[in-house]
Amino acid sequence: MTPGSPDRYRTLTAPVRVETEVRRSRFACDLRPVSSEAAARGVLDEVRAESRDAGHHCSAWVLGPDASTVRSHDDGEPSGTAGAPMLDVLRGRALIDVVAVVSRWFGGTLLGTGGLIRAYGDAVAAAVDAAALVTMRRRDGLVVDVPAADGARVENALRGRSDTTVDESRWHATGLVLHLAVEPASTGAVEGVVASLTSGLGRVSPGHPQWVATRDPG
Repeated sequence: MTPGSPDRYRTLTAPVRVETEVRRSRFACDLRPVSSEAAARGVLDEVRAESRDAGHHCSAWVLGPDASTVRSHDDGEPSGTAGAPMLDVLRGRALIDVVAVVSRWFGGTLLGTGGLIRAYGDAVAAAVDAAALVTMRRRDGLVVDVPAADGARVENALRGRSDTTVDESRWHATGLVLHLAVEPASTGAVEGVVASLTSGLGRVSPGHPQWVATRDPG
C-alpha cells in the first residue's frame, strides 16, 4: 500500500508514548490519531504544557485519506534535522490522520546534524513500532429500496455477502429500505443481486461513502 491510496490507509487505534535516549539526550515521542489540523495543534499544545522542561517540541503530521495535508516543524533545532525526518517516518510507514510530537531533553553532548536526524527519526519509528494500527478501507454507500414481498429475501442475501455491510434496515408502508456499505469493486454485483431477487423492481441509489476499520496485520 502506498500513502494516499484512494481506497485504504493506515492509522492508529490509540495514542502511544515511547522514550528513547541518544548520548544522554532523552527523546519522548507522543504519537496520536487526529482528524484535523486543529486537533494536531491541540496535541502539540498539550505535550508542550505537560513537558515544559523539554528544550524542544518538534512535530509532524499527515492528514486526509489522500495525505493532502502534511506539516513539520523543527522547533529551534537546526533546519531539517527534526520535523523532516519525523515526517519521513510517518509517510514511509503509510500512516495518515496521525500527529507525532517529539520532546527532547538535552543531555550535554552535541549530536550533530546527522545524529539529530537519526535520533528524531528513530524516536518516531520506535513509537510506530509500539502502536496498534488499523487499516481504514473505503466503502461505497448504497441505498436499496425493495417491495415488501421481497424485503426479507433481499436483506438475507445482502447480509450473507462478505463484501457488504447492512448498516440500517427500515420498513415503510410498501417495502424495505436498506443502507449498505459495499466494497467499491462489488457495487455492480450488489445491484445485480437486487435486480434478480426483485425482478427489476428494486431501486438502488448512491449513499454516503464511509471508511471501515480493519485490524492491521502488522
